Amino acid sequence: MNQPRRKSIRLKGDDYSQAGFYFITICTQNQLCLFGEIQLNGEMKPNSAGCMIEKWWLELSRKFPTVTLHERIVMPNHFHGILQIDHTSEVNDRAKEFTPVKITDQIEQLHISPTSLASIIGWFKSMTMNEYIRQVKSQGWPPFHQRLWQRNYYEHIIQDEDAWQEISDYIRTNPQRWIDDKYYRYEK
Repeated sequence: MNQPRRKSIRLKGDDYSQAGFYFITICTQNQLCLFGEIQLNGEMKPNSAGCMIEKWWLELSRKFPTVTLHERIVMPNHFHGILQIDHTSEVNDRAKEFTPVKITDQIEQLHISPTSLASIIGWFKSMTMNEYIRQVKSQGWPPFHQRLWQRNYYEHIIQDEDAWQEISDYIRTNPQRWIDDKYYRYEK
């Protein structure tokens, strides 16, 4: 059975498990506004579901010790965040198992399989969807059809300090630009 292949949005040749900074955007399926609303003053007011999304985002650094979290915002129907993958602590922790004599030679023997961005985001999407389903059943949260999140997500490798600053500003001011946002949907 030949199924159509989805076009990859990943950059050819880039290793998304490499150390670096990544700007992530994840959208709800059908762009449903499930996580709160933008107030008249331009601030995002997350509901219980929005708070749950933030809670699981913060769990990423516990689940994946190589991940450090930076700027983030829960929006009514999407999420933006910057995460950093840094394998230095992973190498240092594993290197303690070896004698200090030829540590540089022994680092090659560590067989560290870096955690990929896809597995990090996959875990986040799974945990949030599972909890959201539980809350639909127990707390009457608005249901969704088939899946909470769109199948894919958007990521951008942050290359330098200027890009970092521009993306951080974009995340912080996203609620103020909600009506002009490409993900905008009237929430009521």
